Amino acid sequence: MPDIIYRHVDFHDLDQLAEFIEPFVAAGKLLPRTRDELEELVRNGFLAEIDGEIVGFAALEVYSRKLSEIRSLAVAPRLQGTGIGRELVRICVDRARELNVLEVMAITSSEDFFRSCGFDFTLPGEKKALFIQTRD
Repeated sequence: MPDIIYRHVDFHDLDQLAEFIEPFVAAGKLLPRTRDELEELVRNGFLAEIDGEIVGFAALEVYSRKLSEIRSLAVAPRLQGTGIGRELVRICVDRARELNVLEVMAITSSEDFFRSCGFDFTLPGEKKALFIQTRD
């Protein structure tokens, strides 16, 4: 496999990033992101690149010193299962540690993947996240 470079997102990457995530949005795997939302994710957003081509993306959205969330994790379909997603998750969790954020959550339909990265449904002390949907 060619060398994969992992790095912070830069404002110059936003057009290419929007193009990269579009098929995931169209397939209903990611929520749509406006340009402003992508700009907000730059500070804690990370890319995987091969020869200058974006092949993976994830961002850490920090809500408070207590809680952050991994957002918009996507890996090019041809490279899924190669460890790129796992490395992007590790980078996001490491970023949370650097920022002294206590908890990282992931809202996902890929439960097995995140469990393999060390995520679970409960935290020490039996804390659980509960949700209610406000629209269809």
